[in-house]
Amino acid sequence: MKRILFKAIIFFVVLLAGIAAGGYLALIKDIPKIEEIKGYIPANGTKVYADDDSLVGEFKIEKGIFVPIRKIPENLIRAVVAVEDSRFWQHKGVDYIAIVRAVLKDILARRIKEGASTITQQLAKVIFLSPEKTAVRKIKEAALAFRLEKNLTKEEILELYLNKVYFGHGAYGIEMAARTYFGKSVSDISLAEAAVLTALIKAPSKFSPYSDLDKAKERQFVVLKRMVEEKYITGEEAERAYKQPLNLSSMRYELYSQNYFLEYIRKYLEDEYGVEKIYKGGLKVYTTLNRKMQAAALTALQNGLRDVDKRQGYRGPLGHKDVNLKDELKEQKPFGKVVMRPGEIMTATVLAVSDLNAVVKARGFTGRIFLQDAAWAKKVVDPSGRLLKDHKNFRISNVLSSGDIIRVKVKDMIGSEPVFTLEQDPLVQGAVVVMEPSTGYIKALIGGYDFGKSEFNRAVFAKRQAGSAFKPIIYAAAMDHGYTPASTIIDEPISYSTEQFGEWRPENYDRKFRGPTRLREALAYSRNIVTIKLLEKLGVERVIKFAGSLGIPGPLPYNLSLALGSLSVTPLELTSAFCVFAQGGTKMNPIAIKYIVDPDGSVLESNQPRGVRVTDPQTAFLATSMLEDVVKYGTGKRAKELQRTVAGKTGTTNDYKDAWFIGYSPDLAAGVWVGFDNMRSLGNRETGAKAALPIWINFMRQAPGGVDAGEKSFPVPEGVVTAVIDPLTGLLATNETEKMVEFFKEGTVPRAYSTKAQRDSVRKMKAEFGETEAPEEEAD
Repeated sequence: MKRILFKAIIFFVVLLAGIAAGGYLALIKDIPKIEEIKGYIPANGTKVYADDDSLVGEFKIEKGIFVPIRKIPENLIRAVVAVEDSRFWQHKGVDYIAIVRAVLKDILARRIKEGASTITQQLAKVIFLSPEKTAVRKIKEAALAFRLEKNLTKEEILELYLNKVYFGHGAYGIEMAARTYFGKSVSDISLAEAAVLTALIKAPSKFSPYSDLDKAKERQFVVLKRMVEEKYITGEEAERAYKQPLNLSSMRYELYSQNYFLEYIRKYLEDEYGVEKIYKGGLKVYTTLNRKMQAAALTALQNGLRDVDKRQGYRGPLGHKDVNLKDELKEQKPFGKVVMRPGEIMTATVLAVSDLNAVVKARGFTGRIFLQDAAWAKKVVDPSGRLLKDHKNFRISNVLSSGDIIRVKVKDMIGSEPVFTLEQDPLVQGAVVVMEPSTGYIKALIGGYDFGKSEFNRAVFAKRQAGSAFKPIIYAAAMDHGYTPASTIIDEPISYSTEQFGEWRPENYDRKFRGPTRLREALAYSRNIVTIKLLEKLGVERVIKFAGSLGIPGPLPYNLSLALGSLSVTPLELTSAFCVFAQGGTKMNPIAIKYIVDPDGSVLESNQPRGVRVTDPQTAFLATSMLEDVVKYGTGKRAKELQRTVAGKTGTTNDYKDAWFIGYSPDLAAGVWVGFDNMRSLGNRETGAKAALPIWINFMRQAPGGVDAGEKSFPVPEGVVTAVIDPLTGLLATNETEKMVEFFKEGTVPRAYSTKAQRDSVRKMKAEFGETEAPEEEAD
C-alpha cells in the first residue's frame, strides 16, 4: 500500500512539474531571442537636413535619438541607478532583496506602496512586452530579465534602457529628453539637470517641470538624496545642485517647429519611395528648409493668432482647484527654482484676486497680473464665440477667481517676481508659406498653430477663398492685354441679373463710390466695383487662363464673382503665384527637396530650380509696382513700418471668414492665411490688414536679413518707360495739373494731355458720389 502511495505521489509531482514546465515554456515562447537583442542597433531610417545641412528630423520606426553609453555623463547613470535600481550592479535581473523590502513596506502601509522592478525588468517591459499589470506579464518580464542579464553586460542593458525609456512631452530616450527640457545634448547635462531627468522616469507627466515645478523639485530632491545615500555625491554637492535654478529650454516647442514641413516631406517620400524604404532605407534628404525662417514664421503666426483670438473674447479658465494662499506662499523657496524668460507661456494657478490685479503662481514663482495685462478679457464668450458678457467697467475680479487654472505669459521680471499677462490658447488657425522667388525653394512652411494639437497642414491642403488677394492676378492679366496702371474705370453702382442669385448688386468694402479711378489706385484700395468691371471687360475665360499659367489650379468660378476672389486656393498655391511677379514673369516650380542620397551615396533624386516664363517681365513689373502702392498708401499701409521695399496684397472674404496677406521683397515671398477650420467668422472688421498682415510684418522683421537687408529695389526691366501724368484723369500732365510719375510698357503711354474740361468732368462725377477722402486704410 505504501509503495502504491509513494508511486502516486511521484506521479503527481512529475505531472505537476511537467505542467509547470510546459506552462512556463508556453509563456516564454513569445519572448524575443537574445540574438534579436544583443548588439541592438536601431534600424536606419531617413534623415532630413535643412539648407545649412543641419539635421532637423528623422523618419524611423524607433522613437528617440540613439546615444551610446560612453556619451552619457556618469552622474546621470548614477542618479538612475540610485533611484530606479540601487542593486543593479549586483543582481542577476530580479532583485529578491528588493522584492522582500517592497512587500514589507506594502504590508505596513496596507496598500501597494513600492514596486521592486529592476532596471533590467523595466527594459524588458519598455522594449519587448506589453505594459499590462498581470501575473503572466510579470513572469515573462522576469524570464526576459534573466535572459538579458545572462547575455548582455550591465553597460549594454543601461544603454538600451536609457535610449528607450519615456521622459514625457514626446521625448523618448535620454538624448531627446535632454534636448527637450534643457536644449542641449545629454553629454552636456549638469548634476542638477541629471537629477531632474531621472525624476521623470517614475511619472513623466506628474514630475515634468513644465507641468508642475514644485513636484519636479520635490522629486529632484529625492533623486539627489538617494545619490548621497549611495555615496555617489556628497551632501554639499546635492545642496548646490538643488539650489541651482533650472534653465529650462525655450527650445521645447522650437524642436517641433519643423513638424509641418517634415510632414510635408514625409508624405511625398512615402508616396514616391514607399514606407519600407523611408523607415529602413537609411536615406538622406537635403531640403530647402531654413531653420531661422521656420522658427520666425512659427513665432509670428502663434503670436498673431493669439492676438486675433483675444479679440474674439475670453473663454474662461482651463479648470479650478482649491488653494490655500498661506500654504502656497509658504512653499516659495528663497532661491529661484527655474530661469524665467520674458515671452514664455505657461500654466498658472490664481492665488488671490482684487479689482486691479491678480496674484498667480507658475513654475514655483509667485507673480502678478495687472489690470492692463488682462483688459482684453472684458468680453467673455463661449467656445463658439457667442458673447456671454461684456464688462464695460472691467475689473480683473470680473473674470478671475482664486483657484482658477489659467494660461499666462511672462511679461517682465521685477527682481525675482514675474509680471504676467493673461493668455489663452487660440481656437483660430492659420498658415505661413515662405518661398525664395528666384529658385522656388520653400524656406518655411507652417500649417497651423500647434502641430501637437492638429497635424492638418493648412499651408498645403486648406482650400480657402482668396478674397481680394486674387485681385492682383486680374490686374496683371489686364496689363498683359493693353491696360496700364493709369487706365481709368468708373467706380459706380452696378447690378447684374443672375439665374442663381437673382439681382446682384456688388458693393465696395466702405459701401461708397469714387467715380473715375485709375487701376493703380483701385488695386491699392481694393475697390470691388472697378475690379468687377475690369474682369467683365477682359473676359472671365481670359483671366482663368492667366491664373492657371501662374499655378492657380482649377476649377475656378466661371462668373464675375471671381473678381471678389470666390475661388478656393491653398496658401502654398497663392504664394507661389505671387512669386511670378517677384521673379519678373517666370514661374518657378515650388521645391522642398534639393536632393536625396541612399546609404551608398548614390543620388536618387535631384531637383534643380526650373522656371517657365508665363508672362513678360514688363507685365510682372507693373503688377509689382502697383502692389508696392498697396503698401505705400493702400490697404497694406501698415507694412511701411518695415522701411524696406515690399509689395503685397491683403485679402478678406465674405463675413470675415478668411484673412490673407501675400507679399514679397526682391528676395523673399511670404503668404499668411488666418481663419477657423469650421469656416466661422473671424469677427467684425477682422480683415486681412488686421488679422493677417501683422503676422507677415513680424515674420519679415525676424527673418534672416530682416530690416537690415538694405534698401534693394525691384529692378525695372527693359521695355518699361515712365511718363508724367495727371493723377486725376490718368492722361499726360500739363503745367495746370497735379503731377505724378507712372510706369508704362513701351507703346502704351497716353498720347492725350489732360484738359480742364476733362478734369472738371471727373471732379463733378466724384462729387456726385460724395468722395471727400481716401478709402479706409483697412478695407481688406
